Amino acid sequence: MSRLFQLASPQRFFPLAERVTGPLLGLALLLVLAGLYVGLFMAPTDFQQGEAYRIIFVHVPAAWMSMFIYLVMAFWSVVGWVFNTRLSSMLARALAPTGALFTALALWTGALWGKPTWGAWWVWDARLTSELILLFLYIGFLALQASIDDPRQGDRAGAVLALVGVVNVPVIYFSVQWWNTLHQGASISLRSAPTMAVTMLVGMLLVALGFWAYAAGVALLRLQTIVLRREAHARWVNDLDEVAA
Repeated sequence: MSRLFQLASPQRFFPLAERVTGPLLGLALLLVLAGLYVGLFMAPTDFQQGEAYRIIFVHVPAAWMSMFIYLVMAFWSVVGWVFNTRLSSMLARALAPTGALFTALALWTGALWGKPTWGAWWVWDARLTSELILLFLYIGFLALQASIDDPRQGDRAGAVLALVGVVNVPVIYFSVQWWNTLHQGASISLRSAPTMAVTMLVGMLLVALGFWAYAAGVALLRLQTIVLRREAHARWVNDLDEVAA
């Protein structure tokens, strides 16, 4: 446990982030390529949607990651706010752009899937609308922090917005149960067996794991930049510069 508290220090966490970033990004590439191969070439054709359904292997993992990253971002924002831990707030900042990216990807691939399936690029469906709100929350989080000169005040303001926005995540997830939407029900549930072919499930999960590894690797890479910028006055950062020189 003491080891974990030690890693809360930017100085101690920085070398660990440097070591694991490369392997995480390499793993992400392998997993995504493997998942796309299974999804595009091994999974059977859907008897209702034909080949158009294969966008699910990007769309669904991206949607999962958009919600998951927001929850993680909000968690670390609140931890940094409540316990005044610098690294927690920095990590929340590092996660936000990647979360926004996956949210935009989910919306874009959803539009590509919706056109042949529903006959329209966009409809004001409950799930689509709440996912769009999630993108606005990410953008608002980034814009709010960027508009405040004092990083610590920006962290606190971002934490409040992130915490308020958490309510939107269950709305996205349960929207197909709460309202009459065009989206079908979940094909994967913890309470029942999957309703899709095994190869479909394997391909989707591989891409999801690849997206997770990518998000972790990119967030840690971005975190290193944030740490160096915020801790530029610290002696240990100057020592790093001397070693690099």
